[in-house]
Amino acid sequence: MLIMAVALTGCKSKYDHADKKIFHYNQSEGIQTLDPAFASGQTVMWPCNQLYNGLVDMDDSLNIVPSIAKRWTISEDGLIYTFFLRDDVTFHNTKAYPYKTPRKVVAQDFVYSFSRILDPDVASPGAWIFQKVKRDKEGKPAFKALNDTTFQIQLAEAFPPFLGILTMKYCSVVPKEVVERYGKDFRKNPVGTGPFQFQLWQEGVKLVLRKNPDYFERDEQGNRLPYIDAVSISFIVDKQSVFMEFMKGSLDFMSGVEVCYKDALLTKEGTLNPEYKDKIKMLTGPYLNTEYLGFMLKPDDKKNPLLDKRVRQAINYGFDREKMMKYLRNNVGYPGTAGFVPRGMPSHDPARTGGYDYNPKKAAQLLAEAGYPNGKGLPPISVAVSASYADLVQYMQHELADLGVELKIDVMQGAQQREMMRSYQLPFFRGSWICDYPDAENYMALFYSKNLQPVGSNYTHYVNPAFDKLYEASQRCTDEAQRNDYYTRMDAMLMADAPVVVLYYDKVIRFTQANISGLGTNPVNMLDLRRVKID
Repeated sequence: MLIMAVALTGCKSKYDHADKKIFHYNQSEGIQTLDPAFASGQTVMWPCNQLYNGLVDMDDSLNIVPSIAKRWTISEDGLIYTFFLRDDVTFHNTKAYPYKTPRKVVAQDFVYSFSRILDPDVASPGAWIFQKVKRDKEGKPAFKALNDTTFQIQLAEAFPPFLGILTMKYCSVVPKEVVERYGKDFRKNPVGTGPFQFQLWQEGVKLVLRKNPDYFERDEQGNRLPYIDAVSISFIVDKQSVFMEFMKGSLDFMSGVEVCYKDALLTKEGTLNPEYKDKIKMLTGPYLNTEYLGFMLKPDDKKNPLLDKRVRQAINYGFDREKMMKYLRNNVGYPGTAGFVPRGMPSHDPARTGGYDYNPKKAAQLLAEAGYPNGKGLPPISVAVSASYADLVQYMQHELADLGVELKIDVMQGAQQREMMRSYQLPFFRGSWICDYPDAENYMALFYSKNLQPVGSNYTHYVNPAFDKLYEASQRCTDEAQRNDYYTRMDAMLMADAPVVVLYYDKVIRFTQANISGLGTNPVNMLDLRRVKID
């Protein structure tokens, strides 16, 4: 009973056995569920990535690679996807559901798991991922088990990004018998096929996953993955306390930087403080995450000055993103001066999309053209942000004040802000979009008029028929280069219409203890512990 000996408070403790390799990290925001049907945020996706597998996976270079499906075919018309499954994948044998004999994954398990995502009684936030799947007259989706190792999906219309969508954690396979036994309590009694399996969870205190001894993947030398024995997740809320635990060596890993410790760990140029070069490793790489402020363009209030494109453009021109990144982010990330699609995506093309650099003269000219010379007559503009982003908006507030633009900062709890944003109650709000799958369609979908709430993620209420026409053309296009051209043209429209203020394109930044190896980074900041070693 390796893990039961791990203390239920704190991080590493005297109960950790020296001969066991246990990877410790903290999740300040908490974890709401371990059911992949609800893996809508990073806090849930990270543990789900340890517990579950799907048909396909995404490697660190955004290539789609086999997982439970060892190979697949796509029909010439792009409508039929056929997956040929491995026959050596078994579900975890845990206390939550002890199998008497190994329970192999078969194609019918994917029929059940995918149909469950669409079940309105389940109410998965991931139901949108299968909106292109064909349905019969009774509404039954076209998921078919041709035999135990052949699974087929039929789409109603071609959708080139679909294979990438199947890498999402929503698409994990789960065993029907366990889900039906536990019902909603499956969230805390998970059974999957992943490299680690559930051991214990005291909510808000400690979550422990232990090595799956029967995991199907092996390394290049034929050694079974994973290498480490367990994963222990704590839930310390205070970020300064998390930093102190990491510096003491009680945590093996930290992701991102917080205001309270960024200057201790990083130079202004964004490199590791030389003082820690022998104790800590810093890993960085592109992150497909765009941080932005969104304007709500629903035309309910004709007197709303933000409905005037020139005012939105003036705000975009009115602050220095490069200075903001250097002094507030220690250059962790890239200034958002060229399109909504971030660096690292093929359609990110600054020369074609245009964007907004710091140009106060242009900002002043636009305000005057809109009828607000030097900001006269322009009412205060309220912007809703979470506490962790208040410093960025305070910086904007100071810079825009020189133009006569008054920003009022409304600091909200994240959950409240998201709910009000989704119901179009916030005229100006902070947002971020992390790539769900490796296709820029994922970003452009935020501005497609048919994705207005409550059915989609168009939180700005942006409506542009010309944009919609290009978006629809891109979804019929199977040529990747042509599709990326459509995306670049759409992004240029967004920059001209300014429904958002792109703040910056993010960068993955990770810190580990010096004895940790094999972690790496990836552009969607997924936590993959299969090849991690602890020396």
